[in-house]
Amino acid sequence: MKLGAFEIYPVNDGTMYLDGGAVFGIVPRILWEKDYPPDEKNRIPLSLHCPLIVTRRYKILIDTGVGTKHNEKFCQIYGIRKESNLLKSLHHFGYEPKDIDLVINTHLHFDHAGGNTALSETGKIVPTFPKARYFVQKGEMEAAIHSNERTRASYLTENFLPLDSPQYLSLVDEDIVEVDKGVTLIKTGGHTQHHQGVKIESEGHVAFFLGDLIPTAAHLRYPYISGYDLFPLETLKNKKEILKQAFEEHWLLIFQHDIKVHMGYLKKGNERFEIEEVR
Repeated sequence: MKLGAFEIYPVNDGTMYLDGGAVFGIVPRILWEKDYPPDEKNRIPLSLHCPLIVTRRYKILIDTGVGTKHNEKFCQIYGIRKESNLLKSLHHFGYEPKDIDLVINTHLHFDHAGGNTALSETGKIVPTFPKARYFVQKGEMEAAIHSNERTRASYLTENFLPLDSPQYLSLVDEDIVEVDKGVTLIKTGGHTQHHQGVKIESEGHVAFFLGDLIPTAAHLRYPYISGYDLFPLETLKNKKEILKQAFEEHWLLIFQHDIKVHMGYLKKGNERFEIEEVR
């Protein structure tokens, strides 16, 4: 779709399955299962949206999905489906890895940074996008390298340590930084301490990529906060602030994990925010 002078492509890395109770935190299953019916293992499907933003200067990919380096056991645990994948999706829209100029990681969990790297023909792990600069919050990189018992399973070093070179990696040490005219990284915290969203502005139009701050349309409801969030009260605070501004200024919101709704505008209904989908 067009956003002012920019173009946004719905690039996708397939789907994965996570425990519904973990995805919806303290919200009882009887409430969330109406819209997200779980499988026999209590898992729900989550899409892996990785939008491509084409500006006047750059082709910018936001997150890279789970990638293709995982073994069969890993794929079974997380229900990873690969009818499509990131590179096939890019190719569908006429782009190849060498065309990508910037990669933005909202954070470094394996379902957001797994496609940062790939296996070469010789079996070496190399950057998937050879000409791109990868933008990551400095604090997020430090948290990923120095993980703990709670976070270790989410951070796979082969997704980010091969990028640890000035040729590829740009560490962001600010809460707000513009990486291209109209494309701004905004630290939101909540899910991880240094999680960042992406604000996209062109010719008076604004879109905001929510990442895991609000992973699905259901999470627009204030109590719906993922059990994976390390700082849930920060999620709540920043969710309220961003949704208020998005509603008042008519932002297009882009969801990362919603299997049904890719993007849309907020509307008020039943005393809470709902989404009016844009296809």
